Amino acid sequence: MPLQSMISELKKAQREQYAVPLFNFCEMTAVEGIVAALEERKAPGILGIYTHLIDDRKIGAYVSFVREICKDVTVPVSLMLDHGTSFEQCMRALAFGFTDVMLDGSKLPLDENIAANRIVVRAAHAVGAGVEAEVGHVGSGQEYTAFGSQRRGFTDPAEAERFVAESGVDCLAVAFGTAHGVYQGEPRLDLELVQTIRERVEVPLVLHGGSGLSEAQFTGSIDAGIAKINIGTDLVLASTKKMQDAAGKSGSDYHKIIQGAREAHYERCLYYLDLFRTSGKAAQQQSKQAFMNGGKGEKHAEHAGC
Repeated sequence: MPLQSMISELKKAQREQYAVPLFNFCEMTAVEGIVAALEERKAPGILGIYTHLIDDRKIGAYVSFVREICKDVTVPVSLMLDHGTSFEQCMRALAFGFTDVMLDGSKLPLDENIAANRIVVRAAHAVGAGVEAEVGHVGSGQEYTAFGSQRRGFTDPAEAERFVAESGVDCLAVAFGTAHGVYQGEPRLDLELVQTIRERVEVPLVLHGGSGLSEAQFTGSIDAGIAKINIGTDLVLASTKKMQDAAGKSGSDYHKIIQGAREAHYERCLYYLDLFRTSGKAAQQQSKQAFMNGGKGEKHAEHAGC
């Protein structure tokens, strides 16, 4: 199945109260593990490339590899620019075939954030791609005790409502107590704030900074209205440990160490797909599409969700 925009999958997740994960990656071994997990669990998912990689001269090779790996999968997979910092970065991603982009204007004044994203939306929608933005600001785990835990940067529901109406974005990242990276201190989430924003905003809501939350916090966030959850740091930490363990074993070599990274991504992604209630959702979608097509076979089912 070719890569496709995440938007239809996020709308479905919003309706059925589960979350589509975005799994960040920075090299191709990780992609193999992530895609294997999505296929195993018959789940939709998003491969995320963080902003600094979009300007890497190898980005074309990365995208080609992702497209090749995903061409025969039977589940919906998207390729997204995560936290794009400029219009130019978003256009570069679209030119390389990304299915979705995020322009992170969360540090800008609201009017400037709206204006910047409105332009990206027009360009992205012209080629069938989706756009994510952020209102409020999700800080870093290193500054959590002085920022997120103090409710600094939290999303204002009225601003979120205005932003979505005037920018035309397809999904919205909101700040309600999460943070990027490893937390300093205990995460404190305001799920009532998520519910309030959900009541005022029609587009799917996104949780950034998922690594380090408890299972109850994840499921509570989904119940409150979150339809997409980003995971990156946890995958890096799990892979590092797996590779270190492999390196310390007798008879270990380069191939076994690299295999550790693939296995760690596969195992942790399986865990999150089950926790986020995403497992089986692609299979359900394909079964419904096959029924609607009168049971005409795999040729029709393979285009489900496109």
